[in-house]
Amino acid sequence: MTFGLLIIAGVATFAVFYALTPDADDLNHQAESELSATQIMWAGEEGDEGEGNVALTTGEVNRIPVEFEEIPDSVVSGVLAAEQHTFYDEPGISLTGTMRAVLSGGEAGGGSTITQQMARNYYAGLSQEQTIQRKIREIFISIKLGQQLDPDQILEQYLNTIYFGRNASGVEAAAQAYFDKPVSELDDAEGAFIGLIIQQPSAFANPTPDGPHDKVMRGERWEYLQQQLGELNKIEPDLGLPPEEANQLEFPEAVDYNPEEAGDPKLGYINNAVINEVERRYDGINGADIATKGYTIKTSLDEDLMVAAEEAFEVLPEMADDTMRGLTSVDPATGEIVAFNGGPNPVEVINNSLTHQTQAGSAYKPFVLATALRDNISLNSQFDGDSPQEFPGLQSPVQNAGDQSYGDVDLIQATADSINTPYVELMVQTGVQNVDQLAVDMGVNPARTETSLQGPLVALGTHQVNTLDMASAYATFAAQGQQRPAHMITELRNSKGEVIEPNDAEEIENGTEVLSSGVAADATHAMTQVVENGGGGNAALPDGRPVAGKTGTSSDAVSAWFVGYTPQLSTSVSLSRASAEPLQVSGQGNMEIFGGTTSAKVWSEYMAVAMEGKEVREFPPPQFVGEEQNYLPTPEPTEQPTEAPTEEPTEAPTEEPTEQPTEAPTSPEDCHWLDPNCEQEEIDCEDPQFEGHPDCQEEDPALPEDPGTDDDREGNNSLIRPNRE
Repeated sequence: MTFGLLIIAGVATFAVFYALTPDADDLNHQAESELSATQIMWAGEEGDEGEGNVALTTGEVNRIPVEFEEIPDSVVSGVLAAEQHTFYDEPGISLTGTMRAVLSGGEAGGGSTITQQMARNYYAGLSQEQTIQRKIREIFISIKLGQQLDPDQILEQYLNTIYFGRNASGVEAAAQAYFDKPVSELDDAEGAFIGLIIQQPSAFANPTPDGPHDKVMRGERWEYLQQQLGELNKIEPDLGLPPEEANQLEFPEAVDYNPEEAGDPKLGYINNAVINEVERRYDGINGADIATKGYTIKTSLDEDLMVAAEEAFEVLPEMADDTMRGLTSVDPATGEIVAFNGGPNPVEVINNSLTHQTQAGSAYKPFVLATALRDNISLNSQFDGDSPQEFPGLQSPVQNAGDQSYGDVDLIQATADSINTPYVELMVQTGVQNVDQLAVDMGVNPARTETSLQGPLVALGTHQVNTLDMASAYATFAAQGQQRPAHMITELRNSKGEVIEPNDAEEIENGTEVLSSGVAADATHAMTQVVENGGGGNAALPDGRPVAGKTGTSSDAVSAWFVGYTPQLSTSVSLSRASAEPLQVSGQGNMEIFGGTTSAKVWSEYMAVAMEGKEVREFPPPQFVGEEQNYLPTPEPTEQPTEAPTEEPTEAPTEEPTEQPTEAPTSPEDCHWLDPNCEQEEIDCEDPQFEGHPDCQEEDPALPEDPGTDDDREGNNSLIRPNRE
């Protein structure tokens, strides 16, 4: 009885929803005039005319509608194979796929048929919300469309509205953008390519053999498409390709992409960065929406500082052509990215700052320091700064720069001089997993720590990171332990002017305490000594304001870093090469390059501009949290001298012991120089009995000269493997 009532209730509910859904002819479709470009704004208030601080627009919508008869089977086959090879059997919805999507909370793309995708792109009110209610409405519209429209009509609308990247909406614009020919002339491989890029149009907008996504696109995705073309041919013999022909289909080469923004590389990098952030932080909005749906996006990017981030590298001599110059600047109080240096060409070169990764070197040491401070190990704790040293689990000994020994050091000196051996010991005491987790909590992308290198050498920066990771994490020090996710979008409005909230709004607003203020203050104090008394002297600012930071140089100078901050701004600078070869100054052969002599100069050049006119603020004083620990090696016990035994023990004791010591033995060979009863007329250092005698000690070897604060001490602080620091 109850089950029957549930069925009746379900049927009745379905009937009500279906009746309330408008017919296809009555739906308020999005006319071409409503498809408009998105504006991306610089930081600050809008100009008087509303145009004063527009960084760029996504360009006028490039859409050239064509009749279905003009679209060749090669393109129809490619799209159906990639998106829904059962389309002609299920033109409305896929029941199994749709139920999965509903149960998963209406995730974008979950079980969506071509009809559902077309409805989202073509009909108003379906493209913004990612909710169960929106999914249900989409389902009923798709059901009616499947019943009231011919499948070819649905395909025509879909193929004329879907976004393909390169600012192209619809297959005709896509054919011209990728192959410089009308859609009617596309062959089977080119038509398959058009279908292939629908799911990630922004990622595959410029396919090249060396591109970051191409291994997937030319490999797994292309093989999948070949298989689906064969499956489509089995269902629709007039479409697709026989499996043997599909498997022979070669990946086509698209024409070079030359967007209008290429004249100013910054704008191309900004556009890509904004799209990536939208897709990460705003549920249900993707690159296609940004290109065509008329959003207004306010960013935290400062136009002047974006220029300064690029020009700061001019302080360096000319370097190898493939040098990657990363710089990212983050406001500690908000997590807002105020500037970054993208690179020379957003089409051919990945973002130097937000995407490219390289070994952190000693710039990773502050995460070890913060973990130790949190674990009750104070700055005054004592460590052995000598070199080399062996550690459990390492096959090779760890060396300091130039194999220099420093003797007993505390963590302030170990940080200022970037001494390797104390930091490897500190990593042994704190644990790699704990250090990595703290780095992640502070702002490093978790994927950076998911490597096979998990031993104590992680303290010396074996992980690959980018400048966004490091600027965000060091901003947590500057914010006295409060972490806010790094972001550049401060407001996103749809074409109706409605503000859309990101999924991390609460986290950004409230922040997360990952370090106590005392731990942050102590770590900052140690890092101020890097600039004042250590290898980071080149990072000092002209106005003398307090600076904290850390240099970093990886093994063989594959990367060079300086990451530092004032109370108001955290900035990370890295130098590396796309080829992962050692850094090289043009014409200088094997000239040594260090973070303290290169990246620190760039950092100072940029920060002098960024901090100009800003209030000079002091860092909180150190709290010296925790307890002083002693990790010095245990002294070897001094050997106690013993009297030389007689050859035969006496059979009976003397009648009474004499109060005076016995006379010296008659034979000098029976003497040891520590025996008070022995007298030696001559010291023979070759004789074993004189081992340890003051007159037989060699002089201590002289220590290397102090490299001085102008030299990058951490750059000279070399590790046998795998990093210099």
